Amino acid sequence: MNTPLADRLRPESLDDIVGQRELLAPGRPLRKIIESGNIPNLIFYGPSGVGKTTLASYIARITNRSFKKLNGTTASTADIKDIVSSLNTFEGLNGVLLYLDEIQYLNKKQQQTLLEFIENGSITLIASTTENPYFYIYNAILSRSTVFEFRPVEPEEVKRAIDRAIRVLSEEKGKAIDFSDEAKAHICSACGGDVRKSLNAVELCVLAGDEGEFIKVDEELAKSLTQRSGARYDRDGDSHYDVISAYQKSMRGSDVDAALFYLARLVEAGDLISACRRLVVCACEDVGLAYPQIIPIVKSCVDIAMQVGFPEARIPLADAVIMVCLAPKSNSGVNAISAAQEDVRKGLGQVVPRQLQNVHADGEERDVKGQHYLYPHSYPNHWIEQQYLPDDLVGHTYYDFGDNKTEQAYKAYWERIKKTD
Repeated sequence: MNTPLADRLRPESLDDIVGQRELLAPGRPLRKIIESGNIPNLIFYGPSGVGKTTLASYIARITNRSFKKLNGTTASTADIKDIVSSLNTFEGLNGVLLYLDEIQYLNKKQQQTLLEFIENGSITLIASTTENPYFYIYNAILSRSTVFEFRPVEPEEVKRAIDRAIRVLSEEKGKAIDFSDEAKAHICSACGGDVRKSLNAVELCVLAGDEGEFIKVDEELAKSLTQRSGARYDRDGDSHYDVISAYQKSMRGSDVDAALFYLARLVEAGDLISACRRLVVCACEDVGLAYPQIIPIVKSCVDIAMQVGFPEARIPLADAVIMVCLAPKSNSGVNAISAAQEDVRKGLGQVVPRQLQNVHADGEERDVKGQHYLYPHSYPNHWIEQQYLPDDLVGHTYYDFGDNKTEQAYKAYWERIKKTD
């Protein structure tokens, strides 16, 4: 079986690991923990290909404990019990170091199976996850572990791994490799900080490179093999929610360029639904009453995008994103409904005022017969003062006029109609 290049390049020391300098540089906490040899339970959290498995494998090599490895996507409860049973054998005399990759795929019961042995120290757990551990990992496991966040690897660090990969591939093939600087730079930037993906791209380029006295890899070849690798996006994972969150927050913050960038990531990922949904929400929530006409305009752009689909959908979506960014902003509407919902949740306002109720017969117990609803259109300016809120909410204010031109015009109009200051 052909071992992946990333596995053939496993580092011999902590300094060989690329990236994660904030964790592994001399004097940093995680490095000091590893060098102490007293390994606690660890959880490595971060995107794929940034060194979580690499570091766990290195730790396993320097410990004198029996090393076991499971993957949460395939591990069963029986697999976990097999590891637990090995604790009573000669193999588990010094305890077991268990590397559990993709722990988020284990259910709560499977994670609980490990709890007793993690707590008494007979199993040292190193777990990795691409999802937020505070959402996906059982709290009792979290409380007995230290979480370290791994980040995408910087391009200059990725280049260290690429150069090493080229040297190893040249030795394996017994032939020089002319890998252009432009090709390296493209892979460094296009693979989105994913070292494993970068190494795979290097290996593919070498396999597909022109061969003669040496293997030649140029920028064009690198681009053809890595052209769509840079979009780190998982529709069910943290990356998905990070992108759509940044997309809406950039529109709310009126940063056209940032909003268009995140829209482009959604477009490249083919996620039309998220691009449309967050756009409509932002028009209502963040522009709202400052420019209410934008809501049907954005809805129209979204309808066009849904009708034509990709690739053309990007055009009406871009138009709408730019409009939302440049429009005046007001969150008075969302604040108002949130305040009203809070009173509903408190159980207030259960009894609708009599004059607003649907017409129905009065009981004999009612002293004042009739509904006595005042029809506003029968009065000057189509308004007449009467009680609309339930008795226990009279005087509650949910809506405050925003400081934009449109809402201030509304305010002036109603102050004039109601003859208030």
